[in-house]
This record gives sequence, C-alpha cells and structure tokens, in this order.
Amino acid sequence: MSEERFKNVISHAKEYGFVFQSSEIYDGLAAVYDYGQTGVMLKKNIREYWWQSMVQLHENIVGIDAAIFMHPKTWKASGHVDGFNDPMIDNKDSKKRYRADVLIEEYIEKYVQKIEKEVAKGIKRFGDDFDEEQFRKTNPNVLRSQNKIDEVNDRMKTALEAGDLDGLKQLILDLEIACPISGSKNWTDVRQFNLMYSTQMSATDGESQIYLRPETAQGIFVNYLNVQKTGRMKLPFGIAQTGKAFRNEIIARQFIMRMKEFEQMEMQFFVQPGTEKDWFAYWKDQRIKWHQSLGVAPENYRFHDHVKLAHYANAAVDIEYNFPFGFKEVEGIHSRTDFDLKQHQEFSGKKLQYFDPERNESYVPYVVETSIGLDRMFLVLLTDALKEEDLGEGQTRTVLQLPPALAPYQCAILPLVKKDGLPEMADTIFKKLRLKYNCFYEEKDSIGKRYRRQDAIGTPVCITVDHESLENNDVTLRFRDSMEQRRVKIDEISAILEKEVSMSHLLEKLLD
Repeated sequence: MSEERFKNVISHAKEYGFVFQSSEIYDGLAAVYDYGQTGVMLKKNIREYWWQSMVQLHENIVGIDAAIFMHPKTWKASGHVDGFNDPMIDNKDSKKRYRADVLIEEYIEKYVQKIEKEVAKGIKRFGDDFDEEQFRKTNPNVLRSQNKIDEVNDRMKTALEAGDLDGLKQLILDLEIACPISGSKNWTDVRQFNLMYSTQMSATDGESQIYLRPETAQGIFVNYLNVQKTGRMKLPFGIAQTGKAFRNEIIARQFIMRMKEFEQMEMQFFVQPGTEKDWFAYWKDQRIKWHQSLGVAPENYRFHDHVKLAHYANAAVDIEYNFPFGFKEVEGIHSRTDFDLKQHQEFSGKKLQYFDPERNESYVPYVVETSIGLDRMFLVLLTDALKEEDLGEGQTRTVLQLPPALAPYQCAILPLVKKDGLPEMADTIFKKLRLKYNCFYEEKDSIGKRYRRQDAIGTPVCITVDHESLENNDVTLRFRDSMEQRRVKIDEISAILEKEVSMSHLLEKLLD
C-alpha cells in the first residue's frame, strides 16, 4: 500500500506539472529533477514561508546570498576535502551501490516498527487505561526489540567513529542484510566515497580546482564578520540563507528525496559559548512548531537523535517525516560549537572573533544550526496533502489539500461559458486579483471538470462567473476542502481571499 501510494505521488507530480525528470527527452538524468509550472510556485511559497518565519519574525536574524563557487581552502578548512565521505558498499549480484550505514539504519527501522505495532496493540487493548511509558519499559516483546536496536546502534556507532570499514561490513554480514533488489547477501568490502563535485577554473586564477558547494552553511561562516560588523549585530544573532548545493550521492533514489542537485534553507545562530545547549533546545522547539503549523499530523513527525555526532557537534537531532517508504530526515538541528569559525580563522589567518562589551573580552562564538532540505519539504507537503476522497454514489475526487497560502495558485477564475460577456467579466476580476494573488484563469471544459483540475493542483478557492453575475455583480466562491459554494459580491472577493489564503495566518501560529 505504501509503495502504491508513493507511485501515486510521483505520477501526480508529473501529470499536474509539479516535477519532471530532468532532460527527459534524452531519457533523463539520474537523481536530477526539474520543477514544472505548478511545482516552481509551490517551491517558491515554501521558501518564502521559511524566509519570513526566520528573517521577518526575528529582529536578530538577517539573510545573505553567498556564491556557489568558493575559494577551495574553504572546503579544506571545513573538513570536506578530507572527511566528506560516506561508507559505500556494492552488491555483487545486483551491481547496485548502497551506503553501508543506511542499510544498517533500515534494518534498525524494522525493529522500531515492531515496537510501534506492539504499542498500538496495547492502546487498542487497554484504551484510556494504557500507560505507554510503563508498557515500553516492561513489555517483553518491546524490550527484546529495543535491546536489538541498542546492540546494532552501538556496533555501528563504534565502527563509524573509528572509521572501521571492515567492522561495518561484518555488521552487515552478521545481521544477514540482503540487497533490496536481488535479495543477495554477496557484498563487496566497504570503502569511503567523497561526495563533492570538483570543476576547473581558469589556471590564471592561481587555484585551478574548485568545488561545487556541498552545503550552504560555509558561505555563512566565511561572511560572519562582514555581517556582524556592517549590521552591528550583537550576540545572539542569526544569518539565514537559501540556495543550491551539490552532492555526488551514492544512493540517488526515492524521487526528489535524495538528489545530486538540491536546495537548502539554513540558518546559523551565533551564541555565547556555554549557552549553546539552551539555544539548541529553543530551536528544536521552534522548528517542530514550524512544521506543525503546516497542518501535517503530529504523529507523522518524530525527533531522531544522532547515533554518531559529526566531528564539529556537541548535540544533533533530526526532524523526520513518515514518508510512504518510512521515517526519513527532513531537517537537522545541530550545535556546531566553534569548530567552523575557528577552522576558517586558522586557514585564512583572519580573526573571526566577537568583542563582547558586557564581558569586555573577545571570543569565537558558538553556533546552533537549523538546516532543512527545500526539496524534501516539498515532498512532505505533496505526500501529506494528496488525498483520494469518496464522494458517495460511486464518485471520487483527487484533491491536494496544501496549506492555502502555499498552494501554487491562491484562486482560479472560471467563466461558466465562453460567451455572453462572461469571459470579459471574469477577465476583469482576474486582472484585479492578480495584483495581489497568484491567479489561474480557465475557460475550457465543463465547470465540474475545471473544479476537479483545480482540486488536483491544490487551488483553495474557485471563483465562478455566471449569467447572474452580469445582473447582480456577484460570483460563486467554491472552497476546495469543503466543496462549499457561497454567493458573494465581487467587491468582497479580495477580503475573503485575504482571510483564506494569507501567509500571515501561518506566521501567527508561530507566535502562539
């Protein structure tokens, strides 16, 4: 069922102009996708909501737009040149390549799901009297599964931290993990694979080899002092950025979940050393609130603490969403300590310190990072919003119940017929509303078919102009989710749309 649901999401994305395979007329390019006419607008609206929630709602957060190309020493300082590797393993029979740690994590996830099934049975059996915390501590089946999870996690963490590639392979063999494609357990040795793409600049530039950035964060770190001084920023303060990043992913699958070219939305929050754990907890709370403001069921999100911390972090957690293929990371919150700024200070020879007037001393700030994949968030909303509704009497409809403010079009203007002056009146309404809203205009096909098309792309409000409109200067508003139809005066439309589709309603949820 989950596999079928995911196939429906992918086919819907193509059929309605959200996502296309890149270079499709040439048989496509693996793990690279293009956003179509509806997809680019949904993506833009997600980005805009994130930006407003970060920069507009916080007096002490500003934005930048750093270049994709950076001096190659940047990536030496950050550790990417020497350490931006994933453990890679191939199956000899299917010839498919996998990340060794992901294979192990997927094995662990099966035991996590076993625990959740046991808990669900307990809830069904005991109802309101069910004590979930006690159940998880005492149920033998849960304890067996949890012990297995802990054992595998400990072995994986030990191997990853020690760089023990033989140990990782042995763990895969001991767990009898099979290739998902061939079912074979015939594995190669595990080896490291650097994920950065390199390219060439003119030899006259001194440094001929440069890299396509694998993350946007370093553009923020190297501009830390520029922003702090020119903006007269005082700790704590943040710098936000959205933009493209590039990784030569070993596993490029699951549609736009894991791509070689993707977009990040990151914010680095600079704080006084010693306060980073408090700010880590603050941003963990703020970011899950942002996700839940979009109407996604809370049970489809979870926090996942990192088994292995990155070398620069002293705390890290992922926000995961329950995709049809299981819980996967959408956003990461990391306490990065002062690693990045100190590294760039050392490699550049330039001081990247903050003078604290209250303490009368200079120091390198600590950093708390929030980093979300825009493409993954796009997939969350597409997956969560796509519904097949039974309307009774053998009729169904496909509806994309996106948050109205994020929908590709906020409204559609539909003349009932293509004559009798209705298109002219509809066009007048369209030209007025498009100054404030992204509007869609359509005349073709019956009004019922047009409603269904708008449902499928997520348009929250349809405005129908009919013959009564010419006489009474009113229209029919039809609302996507309820399918309610309401007659209103033309001069009332804008105020109603403001109430229905304004992004400010989403932002207000973050202030509660």
